[in-house]
Amino acid sequence: MANIYVTRKIPEAGISLLKEAGHDVDISDKDGVLTKEELIKALKEKEYDAVLCLLTDKIDTEIYEAAGNAKIFANYAVGYGNLDMDEAKKRGITVTNTPGVLTDTVSEYAMALILAVVKRIPEGDKFTKELRYDGWAPELLLGSDLKGKTLGVLGAGRIGSSVAIRAKRGFEMNIVYYDIKPNKILEGEIEAEYKDSVDEVLKIADVVTIHVPLLDSTRHLINKERLAMMKPTAYLINTSRGPVVDEKALVEALNNGIIHGAGLDVFEDEPNLAHGLPELTNAVITPHIASATRETRGKMSEIAATNIIDFLDGKEPPNKV
Repeated sequence: MANIYVTRKIPEAGISLLKEAGHDVDISDKDGVLTKEELIKALKEKEYDAVLCLLTDKIDTEIYEAAGNAKIFANYAVGYGNLDMDEAKKRGITVTNTPGVLTDTVSEYAMALILAVVKRIPEGDKFTKELRYDGWAPELLLGSDLKGKTLGVLGAGRIGSSVAIRAKRGFEMNIVYYDIKPNKILEGEIEAEYKDSVDEVLKIADVVTIHVPLLDSTRHLINKERLAMMKPTAYLINTSRGPVVDEKALVEALNNGIIHGAGLDVFEDEPNLAHGLPELTNAVITPHIASATRETRGKMSEIAATNIIDFLDGKEPPNKV
């Protein structure tokens, strides 16, 4: 039997797997993210063999030190930028994630954000609920069509490719994309056109959707200068990582008509929002819920648990980073 600490309540499916495997599982009872001090204190209360952490947990040297006996940190997320990977390697700690399961869910959500902002659905909902609707009018809340428009995809991995396919097949959009290398499968499947730079994509796309990991090279990938490259009629969609977009610059661009609208599910300093962002009528903002379906969040829980179980059984975890 091993001792496992879970930093926040997650769907029961994974917890049940851990318990059925004979392990002792402790789960934080705090309704929210543990502070660094709270997490250190919790990890020192028992000799834990594994930690199941979340993207909201910043795992650094002090956390690894507090969980001195734990040789696996299973991240309940696709990304793992919240963990100090160099320190984990130095200490011989295995880090795992939960890839693959999010692809369809997040790509569906990215399309939902595109539709919401382009068709002005939240504005229409608010307008109607405020009882301001007094009858059909030819120019009431005019939006845009997607058919024949160009979708620019930044990052043509699993999720970016899935969004591109949905946009092409479902809405007959033209697809251009940038990644560190061409995606020949995507090009063959939907005639997506590879561009040599982010700038090229920004200049021609009517809608830009971001699907890159958070790295030093992608922090503020979208900044003031690049926003100015976009069409004044264009929309920016971000379901990847908040710091990829300079949020202050985005607010300025939306206020000044540099671009037409934005759909954001992630933010630069979550859960805080840049000054002025909540007041913008041309921005649809949601609380990091792109993967929030019962099916997906439950499966993430199972994958994280399986990573731990296999590791503790002496096997290679299926999703070792």
